[in-house]
Amino acid sequence: GNGKGNQNSELSNARDIIFDKENNSFIISDMVNKRVIRYFDRNQTKQQIIISNIDCGGLTIDKSGFLYVSDYHKNEVRRWKRGDKKGELVAGGNSQGNSLKQLNCPHGVIVDHLSQIYVADCRNDRIMRWCEGHKEGEIVVGGNAKGNQANQLNSPTGL
Repeated sequence: GNGKGNQNSELSNARDIIFDKENNSFIISDMVNKRVIRYFDRNQTKQQIIISNIDCGGLTIDKSGFLYVSDYHKNEVRRWKRGDKKGELVAGGNSQGNSLKQLNCPHGVIVDHLSQIYVADCRNDRIMRWCEGHKEGEIVVGGNAKGNQANQLNSPTGL
């Protein structure tokens, strides 16, 4: 690396990293610089800012190659198709809260083979699942206050 900074060849507090097999590149959540950036595996000088002005807590790619990004400030998860300028809201996005249609500081995100989206809902101490097209999610783990009992989580950030 080239050290901490805000140039395209630098990162500042990388939060998450995934590998995009289709493009042979790494996609990185660069927290302090409020961006998601692509680093090509074989080209050290060609980086690409994919999303700017975002508080990204987690990243994943589904089987179709769509990028999913959680924004812990906007309390939402968006799906990005190549060339999208805004992305499609797929989870949360209804302000901060603890109802089934809300998130509070989402971080880790994964998508399963059925296109169900799982989100580590950090400040609600739960893992949520959204089925494609649904406006509400469902609690799959936690959601019973912060704690160390079998039915509780303590600020989950990863999946």
